[in-house]
This record gives sequence, C-alpha cells and structure tokens, in this order.
Amino acid sequence: MTGARGSFVLGVDSGGSGLRVALGSPDATHPVGTDVCAEPVRTGPAGIDAGHLLEQLLPAARRLLERAGPGASVSAVVVGAAGMATLGDQLRAEVPAALAEALGVRRVALAADAVTAYAGALGQRPGAVVAGGTGMIALGTDLRTWRRADGWGHLLGDSGGGAWIGRAGLDAAMRAHDGRRGGSPALLERLEAVFGPVTGLPGLLYPRTDRPALLASFAPEVAACALDDQVAAGILRGAAAHIAEAAASVCPGAAGPGPDGCEVALTGGLFRMGEPLLAPLRGELAEQVPQARVVPAAGDPLHGALELARALAGPGLRIPPHPRLLFVPGVT
Repeated sequence: MTGARGSFVLGVDSGGSGLRVALGSPDATHPVGTDVCAEPVRTGPAGIDAGHLLEQLLPAARRLLERAGPGASVSAVVVGAAGMATLGDQLRAEVPAALAEALGVRRVALAADAVTAYAGALGQRPGAVVAGGTGMIALGTDLRTWRRADGWGHLLGDSGGGAWIGRAGLDAAMRAHDGRRGGSPALLERLEAVFGPVTGLPGLLYPRTDRPALLASFAPEVAACALDDQVAAGILRGAAAHIAEAAASVCPGAAGPGPDGCEVALTGGLFRMGEPLLAPLRGELAEQVPQARVVPAAGDPLHGALELARALAGPGLRIPPHPRLLFVPGVT
C-alpha cells in the first residue's frame, strides 16, 4: 500500500479476540490496509475502557495512514465494539472528541458489534441478521427502527450460542458421570479428553474470567457427537429453536409474509459448526419465520464498519441511528 493520497475512511472492530482496524477508500469495497491489535479492549466498572481502546486504535490508524502515503487523511470513522449497547457510555463520552483531536476527523459513529455485523452481512438494506459466536444476538430493521433479541450474556440469555451449547453439552456429560437421566456417555468421553477428569472441571471453570469462552470451546464437541448421539443432537435442535425464535422476533414484517420475504443472514463462528446445527436451523426457520429468505453474509463486522464509514463520509446512513446501537454525535 504505497503512493495513495487523499481522504480515507476507517473501520474498527473491537471484540473478544482483539481489535482490528481497516483503512479504506470512500468509493471501494475492499480495505486498502488492515492492522490487528491482539489484546482485547478492557472492560471495567465503568464499562468499556475508552483509554485502552484509544491506546490501541490511534497507533494502528497512524500506521495505516503512514503506509497509505503522504497527504493521507481520514474523513470518517466507525468503531464497532462488543458490549457497546450496554457498556459503552465511556466510549460515547470520550472517543469522538479524542478522534477529532488526534486524527482531525469530524464524522464519527460508534456502533454495537451487532450493528457492524448487520452492515457487513446485509449492507444498508432491510432485513435481519443473527450473529452467533460465544454469544448470540439477533438484530433487524425496516430502516426506520431497530429490533433486537437476546445478546444478554451467558447468564441471562445468549440462548443457542456457543456458550449455551457448550454448557448444555457439559451438563449432559456430568449427568452421565452421575448416572442421572439425560446423560450422554459420548459427551462425557469428550469432556475427559478435552478437560481431563470430571472432578477437576469445577476448579478449572469457576475461577476463570473467560468462562463463556471456555464453555463455548466445548460446542464443537457437541456438534461432533450429534450424528451418533441423540442427546447431543437434541442440544443442537434446542439451539436451533432458540436462534430461529430470535430471528422471528426481529424480522421486519414478522406478523405476516411480505411479497419478497425477509432477508435473514447468519454470521459468526457459531455457524461454522456446519450441518449438525444448520440442518435443524433450516427447519426451525421454515416453521417459525416462514417469510425468511436466508442469504449468505456478504462480509464480517470489520467489513460492516467500513461500509458504514463510507456511508458516513458520503451519501449518509440509511440504517437508523440509535442512542446505544448506532451512536452518531449530533444526531442521536
């Protein structure tokens, strides 16, 4: 990436595995450069740590601009962050002014990662997106308002997500160990292969600060057992029912099928489990959301952040601003 001059847009994706930053031209679909910060942004008593995010974002942005060549500048920035909707007060209060001072940029938006996942998957057209990974959230819009379902974390929801599946699988394994109903010897065997003796699992799990990720790490084992184990298959059927239920609640026009249906995109690592989950999910979507038309996701949340930054720099946002989901200073 050399010799480029002029104005660029910046997209940011902050999640559990770290921070990714992409520099793009306002009229192209692909980034001209990316930078990765492997350390996840800290979350404390005040929510997402704005200072820690900026400590990583600003050097990455400067590196990308330097590589873009003399005269490169940023006209718009969109920051997508996990937890923005409920833990983003500090980001909303501090980040826009900090970006203006450090990069000279005035067009800034702060988005929940579900919104950047939506924009990455469907762009700025109406529909619904289910983002599944360790957690699970569904988001839909008719371009006037947003509808959200779940995304409440592993203790209050995220039903059907990776942590939910993993915990259900471990529960079935522990039941087999105890001789209780609903146990799965196959999942017990996988538990011991992955984590060691059953009696050591509580000591391994409970002190961890990343318990949801540890639970989710067992979800692929559930999928691997589902072909030959009815308990594991039942867990995935339950997950599919929860996911379809969330999609049904956010799909525009959910009260009745429209002439063209509702586009629904599935995005995130959860769906890389493949047919053990996708087969029952197709059936549940057909039953619970008959107007759904499942389409492939065009891109990921970083792609979505760039898509929104281009809109912010040019023709304007078509998807609706929102005080917590898509914060645009001076608008929301």
